[in-house]
Amino acid sequence: MAKLQAVPPAAGRSANEQRPVKIVGFLVIPNFTTIGFASAVETLRMANLAARQPMFRTVIIAANTEPVTASNGMRILPDYSITDAPKLDILFVVGSNPIVSNHSSRPLLNWLRKLAHDQVALGGICTGSHLLARADLLKGYRCTIHWEDIEALKERFPGIIISNQLFELDRDRYTCSGGVASMDMTLQLIAREPGGRDIAAHAAELLLCDRVRGAQEQQRVPLRQKLGTSQPKLSQMVAIMEANLEEPVGLEELARLNEVSVRQLERLFHKHLQRTPSQYYLELRLSRARQLLLRSESQVRDIALACGFVSPAHFSKCYSRFFGVSPIGERKQVASLH
Repeated sequence: MAKLQAVPPAAGRSANEQRPVKIVGFLVIPNFTTIGFASAVETLRMANLAARQPMFRTVIIAANTEPVTASNGMRILPDYSITDAPKLDILFVVGSNPIVSNHSSRPLLNWLRKLAHDQVALGGICTGSHLLARADLLKGYRCTIHWEDIEALKERFPGIIISNQLFELDRDRYTCSGGVASMDMTLQLIAREPGGRDIAAHAAELLLCDRVRGAQEQQRVPLRQKLGTSQPKLSQMVAIMEANLEEPVGLEELARLNEVSVRQLERLFHKHLQRTPSQYYLELRLSRARQLLLRSESQVRDIALACGFVSPAHFSKCYSRFFGVSPIGERKQVASLH
């Protein structure tokens, strides 16, 4: 077994000085998603190992003291109910899959509102954002939820700012799309602690996480989910784009291959994808470039050519405009977490 390396103490903190332990609660809702729950809990546990001292104590909370059944059938016994839960620093709501409204009772919503009043940071994992929204605790905050539930959340709570990001950390509201994205979110929260960047990097290594994804990364929403089966021509055009990133196909050729006019092609993209064909094609190429940039050691110039850009300078300009950071700058940011 590999020996753990000691993590340097934070500036101004001696090696023997104990940091205050944060109490992190996980409110499990019946039919909760196990992977989102476990990814967050295990990441906090690994942070304690990496820090060589307890940084976080996790507690499981439910509406009552009865075992709670997850969406995969696993049952978990809570440590506390909402009536006897200890004082918390953070509470994550682990939502049900699918969303079930009758799991949000008045006592539960009132308890969440009390935590917010007491300045406890609140988070949502997977559909946990829905419960926070029902408690009226996301107004004025950016939040996210699993892509399957984005439209339903927008329709039910039109005043909420909902993104398609993997996770959102907005002041004292932490929400993520679920699955292993809760690991990415938790690692970023750990990195915010004093001396936390080294600890988060070490925790990621213990978790065999080869790349810590940032909040700016979007969920990949399957095109079939956006379009259903009503737009076979548009789906076919996008498939052609995805298969031709190194040598992009011109709009005239794309239209000809799908037996439509360029004007019809532009109307389809604008109506169903809210962007021009050229914009959508560019986003596909930039997303692929980002994968290569962060998951390979290829040179920036080679990545630029592989994704259809005429020069590294043009690639860097497009990349910076779209992601808010240059290709080299983002590579350095990610490297600093490892």
